[in-house]
Amino acid sequence: MAAQLFNRIGQVGLGVALVGGVVNSALYNVDGGHRAVIFDRFAGVKNLVTGEGTHFFVPWVQRPIIFDIRSRPRNVPTVTGSKDLQNVNITLRILFRPVPDQLPRIYTILGVDYDERVLPSITSEVLKAVVAQFDAGELITQREMVSQKVSELLTERASQFGLILDDISITHLTFGKEFTQAVELKQVAQQDAEKARFLVEKAEQQKKAAVIAAEGDAQAAILLAKSFGTAGEGLVELRRIEAAEDIAYQLSKSRNITYLPQGQNILLNLPTQQ
Repeated sequence: MAAQLFNRIGQVGLGVALVGGVVNSALYNVDGGHRAVIFDRFAGVKNLVTGEGTHFFVPWVQRPIIFDIRSRPRNVPTVTGSKDLQNVNITLRILFRPVPDQLPRIYTILGVDYDERVLPSITSEVLKAVVAQFDAGELITQREMVSQKVSELLTERASQFGLILDDISITHLTFGKEFTQAVELKQVAQQDAEKARFLVEKAEQQKKAAVIAAEGDAQAAILLAKSFGTAGEGLVELRRIEAAEDIAYQLSKSRNITYLPQGQNILLNLPTQQ
């Protein structure tokens, strides 16, 4: 009796395990920020997009394909030419995500690696079309306008493949070696021109100063001549007296010089050596 009971329990347990295995194999999870597309061996890709959570599917007959619908970054480098035929190395950073309702179409046409198939080609196409409208210098001075045009055209092209572009930015922009050297030479030439202009302006200022000084000397000479003509020798005598006063004042400040009035003598007694 006990043996039959244990045998019965074993059969029930085996049945439960089999049922649990079958049920577990018919479940799949869709994590947050993801969506699932069901591929049916008989009906193909279904148009129904499965949201987050745990769902059932028919094993062997159906297979869930999980897609990440969150924004993801991607850098796309491109080498193109400007309007003035300069080589331009430009890198675009794109934040993209698929349109959830178009996931069945995306999987049918492009597959799971849709970003690898679409983004490099359309980005290169748009960049070449936009960059060709600007000179090399304009790509630097009008970078905001270039970025805006690239964003508008690229967003429109990506929408044709069921992609949403949340952000587009130019992260790298360089030119060919020849253009870089030309820019450096231009900067050196501008610096030399500024230096030459400074030297010219300095010479002009010195010339003006010399002219003003000469005019001042000429005016002073004219005034002196008028003074001599008016005062005669009196002005010369006045200047002689002023000069003598200045000399006497300077001599009086010195300790080693003694001033004696005219006509007086001084006797110096110097010690003799024996």
